[in-house]
Amino acid sequence: MNHRSKGDRETAVALHYDGKGAPTITAKGKGAVAERILEIAREHDIPIDEDPALVTLLSEIPLGDEIPQVLYVAVAEVLAYVYKISGKTMLHKK
Repeated sequence: MNHRSKGDRETAVALHYDGKGAPTITAKGKGAVAERILEIAREHDIPIDEDPALVTLLSEIPLGDEIPQVLYVAVAEVLAYVYKISGKTMLHKK
């Protein structure tokens, strides 16, 4: 996820979700760090979604932490988008 702020300084946040618990923050940064995060995502065909408000909130979460419950719905919408554009489906087991 990424966005550009008024100062044209890009911010990016990377999430990891393995289907257990909540997604975690795996990388975040501004400027050159954000550009590198996005470059790595592109190199690995990882979908990128842009939501400035959500990126701002996610960038406040410490690296390695799970996203807070208050952001579950917003992040779930992003994950659904990512799965849709990547052609992946989610499998649920009992």
